[in-house]
Amino acid sequence: MQSILLVEDDAKLAGLLCEYLIRNGFQVQIVADFRHVLDEFVQIVPNLVLMDVNLPQFDGYYWCRQIRSHSICPILFISARDSGMDRVMALEHGADDYITKPFQYEVVLAKVRSHLRRAYGMYAAVQPEMKVKNGPMLLYPERYVLEYDGHSVELTQKESVLVEALMAKAGRVVGRERLLELMWEDQHFIDDNTLNVYITRVRRKLKDLGAEEVLETVRGAGYRLLDLKSLAHEDRQ
Repeated sequence: MQSILLVEDDAKLAGLLCEYLIRNGFQVQIVADFRHVLDEFVQIVPNLVLMDVNLPQFDGYYWCRQIRSHSICPILFISARDSGMDRVMALEHGADDYITKPFQYEVVLAKVRSHLRRAYGMYAAVQPEMKVKNGPMLLYPERYVLEYDGHSVELTQKESVLVEALMAKAGRVVGRERLLELMWEDQHFIDDNTLNVYITRVRRKLKDLGAEEVLETVRGAGYRLLDLKSLAHEDRQ
């Protein structure tokens, strides 16, 4: 049974949502002490986190960053704040999705199930591990790890989808609309800044690998990841 950590200070809403998720087969732990959200996360090690933005002591963005320093599990924000900037900030701080209040419980359940499938995969344990290769760059999309030149970084689920799409067409331009389609099935709240946030985060992680120059912006078209295999061949010649 998969577990969910619910970080919501509205006790009535938290209770109703918890009850609904339990009826649908999940274990749910509601955070009781909002001063020690990370401690509860580390103790429970949940498969997914549902997080409000407005919280006592520190806001959800703060706790999202803290959790991201320990785990790449899916983090879904649930909030009454519905501006585009709030969504961008959530994604910038490491969230995987953003659900606005008031919401239908069925929508929350569908998103929870969708992110759990993508993050863990029902049959991942019995299938050979997937790998995507571009010269010396290697992506493990099932565990969100990118390797290059003997170094590795962890990616979020959305970052992994973005990198995989670019690596699959290395040397060619991938349009912004195509990247948005691959990263989000439901695009009704996605604005133009959202993809920019993820591109910036991926560039930062490529820099950590010493590969900041491999991702290029093609103005008016999209993005291109250099074909590292061809470049290595040219260098040998």
